[in-house]
Amino acid sequence: MDARWLIIGLAATMLLGTVSVVRAGDATAGRALAQKHCGACHALDRADRSPKPEAPPFRTLHQRYPVEGLEEALAEGMVTLHPDMPEVTFAPDDIDNFIAYLKTLEQ
Repeated sequence: MDARWLIIGLAATMLLGTVSVVRAGDATAGRALAQKHCGACHALDRADRSPKPEAPPFRTLHQRYPVEGLEEALAEGMVTLHPDMPEVTFAPDDIDNFIAYLKTLEQ
């Protein structure tokens, strides 16, 4: 077998393996979660203001860090130094949905 085809095959296998790890979520369901758990404090859309001025609008979260980085915190219960923020724990599907919603705000 030509080494070139072996390299192409390995690259394709690695790419497909990487793609299979990425989970798609339902952004509409994610927005409903955000409204339920976060909307009392955070701005949820592209132009609204946060009900609590100290709570960052969700549309700016991706400017601070990759929103995918929230997965672990959402699974284990997000804890912050801010005393008013409740500890919220999401199920795996809810995390996928919530992240999908946050990704829509990056555009």
